[in-house]
Amino acid sequence: MILATVVSKNGVAIRLTDERWQHIILSHKEIDPEDVLSVIETVKNPDAILKGDTGELLTIKKKSRKKIWIVVAYREISRGDGFIITAYITTDSDWLFKRKVLWIKQ
Repeated sequence: MILATVVSKNGVAIRLTDERWQHIILSHKEIDPEDVLSVIETVKNPDAILKGDTGELLTIKKKSRKKIWIVVAYREISRGDGFIITAYITTDSDWLFKRKVLWIKQ
């Protein structure tokens, strides 16, 4: 079941399925079930998009005035379809920005 669909910066519809959401909230305890809108907003309006290790994209958004980043990994499988793989929270901005930056908010 699809919980939400959001359009990425590349204009691709990115799906969040119930199966992926259950994976996120069960595997990443730092993500609260109420954080679903934050995850969607991170894909829709990220602070930056980074290159992942295996073809995925990492959208990141800094939580207000904190050194906490929401990271959402997703894959664009065609020009019109993609899906969220996982999401997590990190405080390690050094690790994040060692990755190739594909897009950054101006």
